Amino acid sequence: MTTLDLAICGAQIVTEEGIWPADVGIAGETIALIAAPGALPPARHTIDAGGMLLLPGAIDVHFHCRTPGYDERGDFFSETQAAAAGGVTAVFEMPISKPGCATPAIFRNRRRLIEAQAVIDVALYGAPGTLIAEDVYGMAAEGAIAFKIFMHRAPLGRDDEFIGICLPDDDQLHQALKLVAATGRRLAVHCESDAMLEAGIAALRAAGRYDPAAHMESRPPVVEAVAVARLLTLAADAGARVHVAHVSCAQALDVVRHFRRAGLDVTAETCPHYLFFDERDFLRLGAYAKINPPIRTAADQQALWAGLADGTLDLVTTDHSTFLPHEKERGASDIWRAPAGAPGVQTLLPAMISAALQGRISLTTAVRLISGAPARIFGIADRKGAIRPGLDADLCLYDPRPITIFSRERMVSRARDVDRLYEGMSFQGEVVATIARGRIVYQHGELRAAAGSGRFLMPA
Repeated sequence: MTTLDLAICGAQIVTEEGIWPADVGIAGETIALIAAPGALPPARHTIDAGGMLLLPGAIDVHFHCRTPGYDERGDFFSETQAAAAGGVTAVFEMPISKPGCATPAIFRNRRRLIEAQAVIDVALYGAPGTLIAEDVYGMAAEGAIAFKIFMHRAPLGRDDEFIGICLPDDDQLHQALKLVAATGRRLAVHCESDAMLEAGIAALRAAGRYDPAAHMESRPPVVEAVAVARLLTLAADAGARVHVAHVSCAQALDVVRHFRRAGLDVTAETCPHYLFFDERDFLRLGAYAKINPPIRTAADQQALWAGLADGTLDLVTTDHSTFLPHEKERGASDIWRAPAGAPGVQTLLPAMISAALQGRISLTTAVRLISGAPARIFGIADRKGAIRPGLDADLCLYDPRPITIFSRERMVSRARDVDRLYEGMSFQGEVVATIARGRIVYQHGELRAAAGSGRFLMPA
């Protein structure tokens, strides 16, 4: 008989395959048994989950915590705690850091920070923009989950953070695609046309435009769509597997749909801020809702929900980005001076499960978008993304009954003072407990994990 460390009894299990009542037994770090209600052997600890949903832990594949270099905004401890409080059991950290994560040595340093600070499992992207084969292959050997590139130049004054990350030139991007293809990993790409961006910003600034609407006008949907088309054309020639980050508009979605139908190995994501907010929210909140690409129209929002329904969009992820109020406040009089990005990791799972409970998508689809598909696309489905014996015991216990208001008091991120998008948002249900590799890391509002209890996560 298996000796169980933890039993979760009375819940409805929710997976991509269906929903059914069962009890789950955990031994050590893995799921040991799934049994009919009441049929588990004794366990050292039991959670009574009557009336609740038991979900696979969410996997956020687009996450920034700004360390090293800007620990005051958040580090791997504070931001993985925020993830745990939201039912997220693994995050993939993007390569923007100080300096940019573009060499094996920098990659190893960031891994050491994960192993010292994280409370859940964290994977790392590398940046292939040095175009040096030894750098790219070296980071793959060190365990890079994938690679990441921006198609526009580094933001003004932030060149050191973006070393090896920005490739606005098509020839250089083509070289990077070939290098990444040789590793067998996927290249995730921020798609906005550098030439069109620079021209748009210059024209608006020359016209004396410093208001929030100028940010949206400088990056219309065509700026994103043309970059997606360039990327996918180059990827087809290079034989590279690519992932289009944060699709925000109908035009870019249509380009992805076209290349998918043509047989290209392309995956794509969108984010909750594009699904639940529109341009009116951006104009209301100004710099606090400044994100690249920008929050779009209600029509774009509807197109993205359709893209989730027809499978053009594979997953939902957050682009969690941490800043401080004084940095965002620079945009009050000059929107160009505010950094782009907003927190979101703590609300990924509640937002999508709430949408499912309210009938916008099915619960099984929500689980696919935030757990199953991320695990498959990035090569960790042998351990994560589902509820099956032998997999990591990464689970979220969710109570679908209460209406929860996401107040500042609930926020965990060190960047909570700039989380104006989600502050006051109403969700159907709440995260009751988060279990990461068999450890209860969050329960009933209490964070229970020590720094360094998470692990560095590598692809299979």
